[in-house]
Amino acid sequence: MSFDPGFTIQPVTDPLGFIYGDDCFGPVVENRKLDDIRKSLRNPDCEGPEVVYSIAMDVGKVKDKPILQKMMLLYGVVTYAAGKLGDEPVRSQGHIHKKSVHSGWSPPEVYEIWSGRAIIYMQEYAKDKPGRCFAVYAGPGDVVVVPPEWAHATISADPETPLTFGAWCDREYGFLYDEVRAHNGLAWYPLVGGNGQMEWKANPNYETSELIIKQPEDYRPSLQIEKGVPVYTQFERDPAKFQFVSEPALKKDLWENFIP
Repeated sequence: MSFDPGFTIQPVTDPLGFIYGDDCFGPVVENRKLDDIRKSLRNPDCEGPEVVYSIAMDVGKVKDKPILQKMMLLYGVVTYAAGKLGDEPVRSQGHIHKKSVHSGWSPPEVYEIWSGRAIIYMQEYAKDKPGRCFAVYAGPGDVVVVPPEWAHATISADPETPLTFGAWCDREYGFLYDEVRAHNGLAWYPLVGGNGQMEWKANPNYETSELIIKQPEDYRPSLQIEKGVPVYTQFERDPAKFQFVSEPALKKDLWENFIP
C-alpha cells in the first residue's frame, strides 16, 4: 500500500480480501457481487467484475478491542476490484446509515484512503430533492467525513488500480438502500470518459441539483483530525477523538450546514 494505516493489515486481490498481522483481529470478508448492487447502478444490466468489493467490518489491534467495544466504535476496511461497471467506475451501493439504538442518530463515517484514488460522493437527502451534493476527490492518506443521515457512496477514481480504504463506523452499523434504489441510484452518476477522466451525469429521477466537486476539508479545527497521521494511530493516542462517530450529538452544531 502507498499509505501505512497504523496497524498490520494487507489487502490482497486474488481473491479480494485482507491478511491480518499476528497482533490484529479481523473477520472473514463479506463479498459484494455485481448482482448485489445492480439496482443502484445507472445501467443495471452492465458487465463488470463478478466480485466488486470485499468488506471486513471490525478490524484492529487485539489490545484495542475492549475499548472499541466500550465506545461502540468499529473500524471497517474495504478493498475494490480494478475495472469498470459498464461505463461507471467500480463503486459501492448508495446508502444511508440506519439509526443506532444506543445513540438515536444515523451515525457519521470517517473515511481514510489507503491506496488507489477515491471519490466520496454524498448528498443531504435521498428524497426527490437531494439537497447539497458533493464529490470529494481523495488519495492515499486523505480523510473524508460523511455527516449523519446523508446518502453516500464510495467510488474508485482509477479503473486501473484497486482502491482500498478504512473507515471509523458505529458498532451498531446498518445500511438503508430503499430510497436510493427507488431513484435508481444517487442524484449524480459517475461515468468513466474516453480519456479515463471522471464525468458526471445527473440522475433524472431527482429534481435538479448542483454537484460541488472538491478536495477534502481540513478537519483539524472542527474535529481535531490531524493530516498525514493514520486515523487508527490518532485513536490509539486519544480514543475520545473519534467518540463523535458513535455519539454524533457531541458535534450536533457541526452537522448543520456541514461541508465535507
